[in-house]
Amino acid sequence: MTATARRIIRLNYGFQLLFNLLWWMPVFYAYQKAAGLSDGEIFGIQSIYYVAFCLFEIPTGLIADRIGTRNCLRAGAVVMTAANLAPVFSASYTGFLLHFLAIAAGRSLTSGAASAYLYDGLRAEKCDAHYLKAEGTARALGLAAKVVCWPLVGPLMSVAHAAPYVLSAVSAAGSLACAVALPRLAGPGGGTGDDRGSGTGKAAAGRTDGGRRGGALLRDAGSALRCVASSRWLALVMVQGVAVFTLSRICQVNLFQPILLDHGIAEASHGGVLAAMTVAEAVASARPQWLSRRLTPVAWVSVLSLALAGTLVAMTFGGPWAVVALLCLFAAATGFAYPIQRKLVNDAVPAHAPRATLLSVESIVDRAVCALAAIAAGAYLSAGHLDALLWHSALATAVLLGAFQLLLRSGVMKRDRAGAEAPDMSRTG
Repeated sequence: MTATARRIIRLNYGFQLLFNLLWWMPVFYAYQKAAGLSDGEIFGIQSIYYVAFCLFEIPTGLIADRIGTRNCLRAGAVVMTAANLAPVFSASYTGFLLHFLAIAAGRSLTSGAASAYLYDGLRAEKCDAHYLKAEGTARALGLAAKVVCWPLVGPLMSVAHAAPYVLSAVSAAGSLACAVALPRLAGPGGGTGDDRGSGTGKAAAGRTDGGRRGGALLRDAGSALRCVASSRWLALVMVQGVAVFTLSRICQVNLFQPILLDHGIAEASHGGVLAAMTVAEAVASARPQWLSRRLTPVAWVSVLSLALAGTLVAMTFGGPWAVVALLCLFAAATGFAYPIQRKLVNDAVPAHAPRATLLSVESIVDRAVCALAAIAAGAYLSAGHLDALLWHSALATAVLLGAFQLLLRSGVMKRDRAGAEAPDMSRTG
């Protein structure tokens, strides 16, 4: 790798680790309960968060392609720093609502921009073969940091009750320093592209696709939607990722504690189980190349999605220790799938398309389905039907992947796939 590529990768590691190091994650429910919020208010805020994330993804992806992915990362870090301080100054319903709304804004500013910047930066240095490993390792380092830091939250809170939120703000400020240090990307014409948009130094290259010259964000949105409509392969790859994201989010965030409590595992042990799951996901995220090359990346995402569904079903039969092992297996499958799915989508984006906007479109689809799944999960849990929820989630995943395979083998996708499908993992380094 070139020196610039190494610098991009290392700063991306630092940004991803610090930006996503939310010290309050293991205790936010108890923290809000201690502040006087009811369960209805707590889960109501979470529902608003999912919806807000979807809404914010639309303008923030466009902004990333307009002002530059690097600048968007900086803006996201600033917003995240302020968001983590909101509960410190106002530990009330309003304070927590503003906190999660700002978290949604900060995360949406970076959700597509971070991946787009890394992908374009390595491609500009002709080091794009290292993208998959860089993406996976960044995720693994972030997860490893959580394993180290989360057990410290309890003791720190005994010293200063607001410590988890203050430390999260400090971490976000550190991610801002990493974003400021990121190098400017070179445009295809040899000059600087001001890292605008995906791929592209199209701003410096004269923006030959004149439809984007006026600076209207709606034109960027139209370009992204036309890109999805014209590339059936890109749309199909995005849909395939819905199963992975929805299952992992719902299980590891919303259903994690209900599953453990249902199997008689006390709350005092939840932190240890979460740490074990995080280790499993971190190891898998850092080593997607461990997967056999006999299957294509798109096939591996489908297989791993089915593995996630299978572990959910198995949890309805196992005892406490079996459930802990299955949760760790679930986390490992998620770790393998995320970087592969991210590379599939990036490789499917056509040349000169607004990459950050398109990655935001994918995130919108994922979050929208996740919001619906969260509502359904709440209804199932209220009725005391946790096992039915796990079974139905697995069946829905199997149906989605079955439809995906039918489309994949129908011949409809062959022409799009030939020009856009991701290379074999043997080329990913």
